[in-house]
Amino acid sequence: MKTLIVIVGPTGVGKTALCLEVAERLGTFIINADSRQIFRDIPIGTAAPTAEEQKRVKHFFVGKLHINDYYNASMFENDVIKLLDKLFGEKDNIIMSGGSMMYVDAVCNGIDDIPSVNENIRQQVKSLYEADGLDIIKEKLKKLDPEYFEIVDKNNPKRVIHALEICLSTGKTYTSFRTNTKKERNFRIIKIGLNRDRDELYSRIDKRVDLMIENGLIEEAKQMYPHKELNSLNTVGYKELFNYFDGKCTLDEAIFKIKSNTHKYCRKQLTWFKRDKDIHWFNPDNVEEIIKYIYSFS
Repeated sequence: MKTLIVIVGPTGVGKTALCLEVAERLGTFIINADSRQIFRDIPIGTAAPTAEEQKRVKHFFVGKLHINDYYNASMFENDVIKLLDKLFGEKDNIIMSGGSMMYVDAVCNGIDDIPSVNENIRQQVKSLYEADGLDIIKEKLKKLDPEYFEIVDKNNPKRVIHALEICLSTGKTYTSFRTNTKKERNFRIIKIGLNRDRDELYSRIDKRVDLMIENGLIEEAKQMYPHKELNSLNTVGYKELFNYFDGKCTLDEAIFKIKSNTHKYCRKQLTWFKRDKDIHWFNPDNVEEIIKYIYSFS
């Protein structure tokens, strides 16, 4: 039976190394479910698979887009489902891995068919956000869709802005398009979660941040600085360094914030994934145990 092996877990847990080994053992490909590694301009700060790692195993959705390109979970769902139709013609098992919760859910469960946003509306909302900040966006969303306003993460500009764009583009509430109906897939899905002891995980994250700095993260962020308002750069690593460039903190303070904010994001990822009772959890060092679990479905 055609099987999508979904490997998830928090940032820094060791998904890349584990997936490479499993993919080589199974002789298959890796679909990348990371909403930031899809942008080619920011490989250091997103810890994207290196050229050498991509030579070992063919990856999809790594470095596919420019930071100016618009992309979302619904588009990812459509693109991955089309790709799987092709890849399952070559392989019985395909791996999909990443820490972007919405992207993973979109492929596994489907995402509501939200209409496309009118480009003029998108630019208008973007200009409003850049000029007046998130508060005005939240005010407008509250008036147009009070039901969704009550549940949306009000500190997540991407979610708030997108909901307002839909309201303005369609003349309907964003809530009216949210049915949360799980879609049927014509392939089996096996879900594997990776986790470590919390102190070990934090230590790995901190060491990875230090390595990113050594490998040129500051220079990469400087190149991105002129585009700092883009949603693709609204992510841990760049936001803190942009504040450093703006003189709002020292470099040491920025690096400390990158580490602490990554710890926070890691906890958020684990909270999200732990809700899914279909995920079977492993320590990523237990490769043989994970392989045995996958083979048990054969």
